[in-house]
Amino acid sequence: MRLHRNLVFTTIDSLMAIFNEGQYADKMVALALKKDKRWGSHDRKFVAETIYEIVRWKRLYAEIAEVKEPYDRDNIWRMFAVWAVLRGYTLPDWKYFESTPVRKIKGRFDELSKDRRFRESIPDWMDELGVKELGEEVWTKELAAQNEQAKVILRVNTLKTTREKLRAILMDLNIDTETPAEYPDALILKERANVFLTDAFKEGLFEVQDASSQLVARFLDVKPGMRVVDTCAGAGGKTLHIASLMENKGQLIAMDLYESKLKQLKLRAKRNGAFNIEPRVIENTKVIKKLYEKADRVLIDAPCSGLGVLKRNPDSKWKLQPEFIDNIKKVQAEVLESYSKIVKPGGKLVYATCSVLPSENQEQIEKFLSTESGKNFTFVKDVKVLASESGFDGFYMALLDRKQ
Repeated sequence: MRLHRNLVFTTIDSLMAIFNEGQYADKMVALALKKDKRWGSHDRKFVAETIYEIVRWKRLYAEIAEVKEPYDRDNIWRMFAVWAVLRGYTLPDWKYFESTPVRKIKGRFDELSKDRRFRESIPDWMDELGVKELGEEVWTKELAAQNEQAKVILRVNTLKTTREKLRAILMDLNIDTETPAEYPDALILKERANVFLTDAFKEGLFEVQDASSQLVARFLDVKPGMRVVDTCAGAGGKTLHIASLMENKGQLIAMDLYESKLKQLKLRAKRNGAFNIEPRVIENTKVIKKLYEKADRVLIDAPCSGLGVLKRNPDSKWKLQPEFIDNIKKVQAEVLESYSKIVKPGGKLVYATCSVLPSENQEQIEKFLSTESGKNFTFVKDVKVLASESGFDGFYMALLDRKQ
């Protein structure tokens, strides 16, 4: 396997921005892939996957390379050399690799792999938190699963097509997919492909959405003709799924604090042919109060630590801080308290996160049910999804009924 200079330089530039300027890995990968139109699919794959790999294993590679933050360019080259040696590349005779201790790298890797914090490349505080909340055995398995490469999963837009039809269309493009039985709207790509370039995507036949995330809209139990409120809609992945389950009938109010995210949702809704969505920016508390006791179904896809989706966002291992998790728990309690009032008597509420921590999930529900607002609700059921058990993202969802 050969290393190509222009691909490696692009990778190094991207890592400098991610590690030293606080840039997000997905944004830097998207920028990197636009750098040279002559690159083929193998070149693009190398750049994208190498950036993510080195971000994912940052702590391990930095320890083997004996470099400390803030990283200068030479430090990043040393980390890249560690990655290349461990991946079985023959290092070319470039000046950056002149003093690379190949045998020592393999020895240090074997030695450090005995310690979970290095083996799974995770900050001490996060490892301690995971053990405290999930226990040694579950956390060890979960971390290993979160360090695997995420699968590309599509959600079929049933407003425009069926799973079988979309599968056939993709097959004609040499994109082979699997149909998981427990996820009726999902197609899993057998090999990674840039599905966003297909006419099927441009025509709104599907969205890219993890299988665990696809469980949430169905859990909400929506029916055509209902009034449904998605209180933390963001760019609308789950909103669009809800719209398709409502068959475009009824009213779907998509709320968010950020207008920019709702603008993205509008564009996606247009492509999807989802026209029962009404975006509303939460500019003040009046926006919420106007809806009190008006909705048949309410989804609170709460802001969270994201510790269930590290395989998709490996850089959040390094961006997250313990204080953020403490603060986000307060926000979760506040949104449950406030947004639950939107559910009308006899309606249903779903609280969901992409975290695996009980303190963000079932413990929040228990606390809420003991409050004045919570006494209006009955706990129906919850689902805890671990990446180590499902193979998909870690997720949590709880269903509550509003008393009549």
